[in-house]
Amino acid sequence: MITSDIHMHSSFSTDSESSMENMIQGAIDKGLTTICFTEHLDYEYPSPDGTILFEVDMDTYEKKLYELKDKYKKNIEVLFGIEFGLLPHLAGRYEAVAKAHDFDFIIGSSHLIPAPWYKKDLDHIHKYGTAPKDMIHGDPYEKEFWEDRTVETICEKYFQTIIDNTAAYQNFDTYAHIDYLIRYAPEKNKGYTYEKYASIIDKALNTIIEHDLALEINTAGYKYGLGQPNPQADILSRYLELGGEKITIGADAHKPEHIAYDFKKAEELLKTLGFKYYTVFKKRQPVMFPL
Repeated sequence: MITSDIHMHSSFSTDSESSMENMIQGAIDKGLTTICFTEHLDYEYPSPDGTILFEVDMDTYEKKLYELKDKYKKNIEVLFGIEFGLLPHLAGRYEAVAKAHDFDFIIGSSHLIPAPWYKKDLDHIHKYGTAPKDMIHGDPYEKEFWEDRTVETICEKYFQTIIDNTAAYQNFDTYAHIDYLIRYAPEKNKGYTYEKYASIIDKALNTIIEHDLALEINTAGYKYGLGQPNPQADILSRYLELGGEKITIGADAHKPEHIAYDFKKAEELLKTLGFKYYTVFKKRQPVMFPL
């Protein structure tokens, strides 16, 4: 039985309204032994009104976490983590954060495709030969992101971000939800298969393996109605076939009710594919647990 959920968010992340204490209590109610908070830190995330999004008050976050870690130490193990929204040119900024805090676990994620991406940016570049001052990166979460482009084009560019981000920066522990964009595609994962993108996905997986990083199975895919986790089973199977062994498991919960979401399905899937262990990082070191 999987008893550790090491990818979750609280109100310290912009996209959650749940208090850290409520998340801890929800995890205890579900019988978990270990959780890790991995609040969002996405520098240069596009903000329509210019406000700062997905930046964490690190000092307040860390102080509150350790306060609650001590309060609930007899009930559950609470770990200190962060989720970096990677872009190659931000490697130095993320490294400064990694060095400044004693994290248990660092997640690397691709949420954005580097600019230029949006049509208005491309039109400006074509017309004037220069980039607009407010040019922003693209997030598959936004409906505008999918306009005037094929899913195939977007998938190719998205998987390339995993390769580029990992080449630029490796001081993290797992690459999360590597087909995250499928959650928000116009027809979700209809027609989406590993085989269709095998060449670029294999390059991404090999990059992860070569840098001794783990791969996350993110069960929010079930919550989003995909009928599978992120990444899907064929990608997980290929990761194992290529020599990948370390698998981290998280529900990407932003509310207590989504903690450990469909972990039983994830466990059964991993066993069926041939995985023997899952991984929990403590003080940035992998600890293996049998499935």
